[in-house]
Amino acid sequence: MTAPGASLEKDRRPPTLTVGSRVRVLSAGAEEAGLVSVGTYRGLVSIGGDNVLAVELEGPGEEAGRTRLIATAALWAVDILEAKAEEEKRAEKAPQNPGYFR
Repeated sequence: MTAPGASLEKDRRPPTLTVGSRVRVLSAGAEEAGLVSVGTYRGLVSIGGDNVLAVELEGPGEEAGRTRLIATAALWAVDILEAKAEEEKRAEKAPQNPGYFR
């Protein structure tokens, strides 16, 4: 006999932060309240041996469209608002009309 909810746990996949996912990041900032960044996750970038999250900001104002780099050491929380499936990411990389040249 299986435990209640065992099949549910079996079908659930762990959360994965994929490029193109919409996220809300809470990180250390200049103020005690911290810094909230909402936008599209663009990947992990290495700067001087340190890793940083790249988030393309959304919203009104001059920050929209800017890419914010957030040091992993400064992260307080990352909310995945809309996850982009791994399959979708791979499909974008595939060429639309592959051709071969000699």
